[in-house]
Amino acid sequence: PISEYPYGMLARLRGLLESVQDGIAIISSGDLSYELMLTGNDAARLGQMTGTQVELQLLHYLESQSNGATYRPRLLGFSTREDREFFELFTSVKGIGYRKALRALQLPIPTIAAAIAEKDVDTLRSLPEIGKRTADTIVLELHDKVEVLHDPDSASAETGGPTHATRDAINVLVQLGEPRVRAAELVDRVRTVDPDIDTADGLVTAALRIKEA
Repeated sequence: PISEYPYGMLARLRGLLESVQDGIAIISSGDLSYELMLTGNDAARLGQMTGTQVELQLLHYLESQSNGATYRPRLLGFSTREDREFFELFTSVKGIGYRKALRALQLPIPTIAAAIAEKDVDTLRSLPEIGKRTADTIVLELHDKVEVLHDPDSASAETGGPTHATRDAINVLVQLGEPRVRAAELVDRVRTVDPDIDTADGLVTAALRIKEA
């Protein structure tokens, strides 16, 4: 079933995840199937969940075609309302459109929000299509705004644990030679499998165990 905003905008979709391919999820609900565009991080996570019931928050926009002569409606899916709010904030930065943002958000959004709040330009530069100048612009424009969304001591809806522990674990894995995006994926998998792990040491140990499996 689909719920709606007061103004008729699609807000949430619950249904069977049929497939995830090239950043696109197909979700069936009743007699209809919906095509949703996903962030890189959600695409990787949901790719392991095909055949199950999922619920995603939606964002609707019109994509211009043929130099703006026509427009095609698009649906974007997010794990939580907070992720959707962050995406809207992220795309307010000049030069970051919807498609670029979807490709860039390869790390869990709480990790990216924490990087902006703490002015961690290196983490932002590790994102696809985000160079040094863009990373600096993101911090400049969003540092104060993202602190409203980011509480470093709160539990992330996706990771189930403190953001600081997650970021510390990712940094340790990077020091051990893992690419930052791969390190974040490993930590995210640990959080999904065992949300009770709440220390950086525990996350690193479990991530290395998953890697070697």
